[in-house]
Amino acid sequence: MTLTTSNYNYKYKNRGMGLENDINVSNKYYLDNNIAVIYKKPTPITIDKVNFPSRKDAIITEAHFKTPSTTDYNGIYKGKYIDFEAKETKSKTSFALSNIHNHQIEHLRKIINMGGIGFIIVRFTSLNKTFYLSANNLFSFIQKENRKSIPIEYFENNGYLIKEKLRPLVDYLDIVERDIG
Repeated sequence: MTLTTSNYNYKYKNRGMGLENDINVSNKYYLDNNIAVIYKKPTPITIDKVNFPSRKDAIITEAHFKTPSTTDYNGIYKGKYIDFEAKETKSKTSFALSNIHNHQIEHLRKIINMGGIGFIIVRFTSLNKTFYLSANNLFSFIQKENRKSIPIEYFENNGYLIKEKLRPLVDYLDIVERDIG
């Protein structure tokens, strides 16, 4: 099924992977309108066992992660490489840093050092607020603060609120444009 804004469920309850779904819909919009090419990275797994009830109905019954994945999304926008992580939290006050792994932070650091655009998108589901935080602001917080979570005030003061729209649903490239502009 092709994801479009016309067949997407806009309910805010029980969203689960709602942010990733919203970003996928936005990325399809960007692609269809020749704005950017950005994709969700597949999780690298090794398949150990497969059940073959029939050729078309093969079911993976056992697998393991091949290597730790880096970030969720990457692509290109206006000739610049983009790489970012998307996370959700039910907290109304902060985002736990344990949700971002050290290898992901180091990956974002390498992206920035190579001249790419790196950031995180965090949705506070209980507040229905989604924020863009540049990798540099993430690094700054980690370096200066001795906390296990980023308070929402840090996102409000150092990030950007992403307002949901119809098309694209999560217009993070509007903020990338302002952030790099």
